[in-house]
Amino acid sequence: MPDVNYDESNVPDYTLPDPLLRDDGTIIKTIDAWESEQRPHLLSIFEEQIYGQAPPLPDTIDRTSHVVEHIVFDALGVRRQITVPLLNSESSPTMLMSLYLPVGAFAPVDIFLGLNFNGNHSLEPDDSILISSGWERHNSDDEIGRGAKASLWSLEQILSRGYGLATIYHADITTDLKDGYDGNIFSYFYKDGQTQPEPNQWGAIGAWAWGLRRAMDYLLTHESSVNRIMLMGHSRLGKAALWAGVQDDRCALAVSNNSGCMGAALSRRAFGETVEAINTNWSRWLCKDFHQYNGKESDLPIDQHTLITLMAPRPVYIASAEDDLWADPYGEFLGGYHANLVYHLYGKEGLTATEQPILNQPSMGTIGYHIRTGEHDVTAFDWQCYLDFADYHLRT
Repeated sequence: MPDVNYDESNVPDYTLPDPLLRDDGTIIKTIDAWESEQRPHLLSIFEEQIYGQAPPLPDTIDRTSHVVEHIVFDALGVRRQITVPLLNSESSPTMLMSLYLPVGAFAPVDIFLGLNFNGNHSLEPDDSILISSGWERHNSDDEIGRGAKASLWSLEQILSRGYGLATIYHADITTDLKDGYDGNIFSYFYKDGQTQPEPNQWGAIGAWAWGLRRAMDYLLTHESSVNRIMLMGHSRLGKAALWAGVQDDRCALAVSNNSGCMGAALSRRAFGETVEAINTNWSRWLCKDFHQYNGKESDLPIDQHTLITLMAPRPVYIASAEDDLWADPYGEFLGGYHANLVYHLYGKEGLTATEQPILNQPSMGTIGYHIRTGEHDVTAFDWQCYLDFADYHLRT
């Protein structure tokens, strides 16, 4: 593990790349030029050098099977369990989705979609929740109990506010093991004799983002009760949620919770989690070509504020935690702040705070941000902020 810096005085001097600056030195001044020239160019850098190129999504989503619905939380909501194929073939791997919808909604509802770390059964202490094949392959029955991670998802709060939630165990798409690429989706795209992705092909974060987009395929094709989809992710799954949202304009709003380096935090700060730390300890998260930037963040042609600009003009919420120095809370704030250039091009307010807000005081423009007390986690306060942000942008 490279040395970890938690001291602001040791943050190196840096200059951020201007997302509106063309390679020829001229400045993008119109939305049309941004969307037709600069945005595709910047997106290709992230695809080819960082997250890796992913295969296209299948054109259709054919095989799904619904499990009997269950009323949950004293009739506050309904849970559906759905087997979603990742590919359109008889041998396709599947992901098991738990979809929660508020009871009594008079119109299609807006929902949050996110991957979970511990299995769908960890959201509720209910024996009727199925165990996915991905969880069975990589866990023992006594590792994570039913309902053990309910606090991370605040389901009753979400449903009582009139929103829904869809969630999938992340390893249904691919495992989070340090080495090996045979988990689920990778191997279905290998050429003869191939055992791992090529240097510019997707890593695990790219695969999780691909799986989120596949889940959107299902939800927007087969669920008439679903209206708009908001992607939400925590930690490395927050990195994946941002990357999925950037690639897919069906994402109405994206939420990054404690996503850190290669999520919302600026890499050039080299504070807490760094490029080298990721590539050394979690080498399969990103494409192999990204390893060229180990300890050389200043050589990156982009930084994470650039990623957030690629969401424009759609809303993005970034959340930090006071004690989560590994994720670099100030760097996460700056990632949102320096994305303002492109949001302003669209006439949007971007992140309205000019300085990092005080603890537990959200700032909500088109880019939202808060830093709360506590550690690397998802709390009821976080969800309250995300629901308020959704209200602000989707219900006013």
